Amino acid sequence: MAILSSPTTDVTPSKKSVISPIAIIGALFFIFGFVTWMNSVLIPYLKIACELNNLESYLVAFTFYIAFLVMGIPAASVLKKFGFKNGMSVGLLIMAVGAIIFIPAALTRTYTFFLTGLFIQGTGLTILQTASNPYITILGPPEGAAKRISIMGICNKLAGAIAPIALGVIALKDIDSLKVKISKLGAVEKAAELDVLAARVILPYIIIVVVLVILAVLIYFSSLPEINTEHEDEKVALANTNKTSIVQFPHLILGVVTLFLYVGAEVLAGDSIISYGSSQHIALSTAKFFTTCTLVSMIVGYIIGIICIPKYITQQKALVISAILGVILSIGALVTSGYSSVLCIALLGLANSLMWPAIWPLALAGLGRFTKIGASLLVMGIAGGALIPLLYGRLVDVFSAQKAYIILIPIYLFILYYSTSGYKKRK
Repeated sequence: MAILSSPTTDVTPSKKSVISPIAIIGALFFIFGFVTWMNSVLIPYLKIACELNNLESYLVAFTFYIAFLVMGIPAASVLKKFGFKNGMSVGLLIMAVGAIIFIPAALTRTYTFFLTGLFIQGTGLTILQTASNPYITILGPPEGAAKRISIMGICNKLAGAIAPIALGVIALKDIDSLKVKISKLGAVEKAAELDVLAARVILPYIIIVVVLVILAVLIYFSSLPEINTEHEDEKVALANTNKTSIVQFPHLILGVVTLFLYVGAEVLAGDSIISYGSSQHIALSTAKFFTTCTLVSMIVGYIIGIICIPKYITQQKALVISAILGVILSIGALVTSGYSSVLCIALLGLANSLMWPAIWPLALAGLGRFTKIGASLLVMGIAGGALIPLLYGRLVDVFSAQKAYIILIPIYLFILYYSTSGYKKRK
């Protein structure tokens, strides 16, 4: 297979040459989603198994996503050394190491071991995200980037919809009756029951390790082509003649902030909805399906994006509509209660679905030889998934699970600003 042209050349890869890479990257996005959205089950599960408060339980999301901030620049170095293709294999193997750590963590019921495993998984995923997102963005015409990322989003969220159910069936089986039971036990009997509960995640994570290693080998021996992001066409090279630093692209910097806030909102909506449903007096046996509802609504949004972008609507206009919908649903979650309020949080998946596909091409536009470092900064923005849910967890302890959702409103308002004028600041 021929090497694909750089993102700034006029040569577009043929349809035949694009199909195989898209299928491979789609498999990676499926893995991203499966590993990432299991956190929504791990939060209430570890809260019980390790006897945590709300703030401590949301360290699951914090530890996983803070890796994107801490390891963003090192991830760019890995890609510079190994390239896109081999860098993906490295990322998968690092994720496998993180998954292995869940075994001693479960056997000893040690929360710090769980967090260590999550951080290492996040580190591997940082490398994968740094490689795969710009790869799929520049693997074809720029105006269709959001459409291609939407296809990847379906792979990601389909896995994300399956993961909470798959892990929830195992980890949260009969959890409501177990909570009642352990509340009546003495210290020794309670510890024994919690040890059994903690051991439930061992088999799922052994399976994850095997899958990650197999996929790493398949990627290494695949025909996935490299893309040269160091070369710029004449127009982009001329525009970037006096550019010596990534900070000279304000539309990218604003894009990083926007991505930070968006990821925080997306993770908050998916990871908090089970606990929020429980706070609304909905049994965990029912609430464990709510994250899947959020991700299904995201899949619907991705399908809309595939159909409509760029034929009927630009990726920039899609971001505007998504931000407005986010504001409306956030207000709805605050002023309603019970299933209606939970439904508003679940439907945030629809509002969030086209934000990632739209932000990446808008932020990477015109970067040329700065594309890899720009992608690294955007991946670092994923750390919003670490900090915003943690802030939410603190607000829940201070106020309530419902009132804490007020932090979503300013988030979506900033995304609206970027979608209307922030992305234009390219000089």
